[in-house]
Amino acid sequence: MAWQAATVAFSVITLFSICGQQILDYLHVSVPALMVAGGLLLLLIALDLLTGKSEEPTQTKDVNVALVPLGMPLLAGPGAIVSVILAVQHADGFGGQLSVWSAIVAMHVALWLVMRYSLLIIRVIKDGGVVLVTRLAGMMLSASAVQQIANGITQFIQAA
Repeated sequence: MAWQAATVAFSVITLFSICGQQILDYLHVSVPALMVAGGLLLLLIALDLLTGKSEEPTQTKDVNVALVPLGMPLLAGPGAIVSVILAVQHADGFGGQLSVWSAIVAMHVALWLVMRYSLLIIRVIKDGGVVLVTRLAGMMLSASAVQQIANGITQFIQAA
């Protein structure tokens, strides 16, 4: 499942890094709109992490949880899609593009490693460590979400 989730996330991110702006243009969605939407979704996830109300993904009939919701939208959601579109657009020359692609690959390898060895990690940090990491991740994710919303709103105002 770790391999499937990381592969789905990598595929979605790769698709949007190559032709994300064209997809957004076709759908008549601006990058600021996607930034605000992604920020709101991230904020909802962060609030679940902070309050401890996050539920385990349940596998429904004919749905692989490694694909949905883990691979997409949790790992490759609107926040990651906006980030990769902007990173690719702002990368200068071959060196900049190589840096972006190296970061994309490294991030997905790290995601796979963490998911692959998650049971071992949980045994090492125990339940208290899991709660601590979850709350810390929720706090940092909420700050990132608010910043993304603010950046999207700022870009809306500048475009007007």
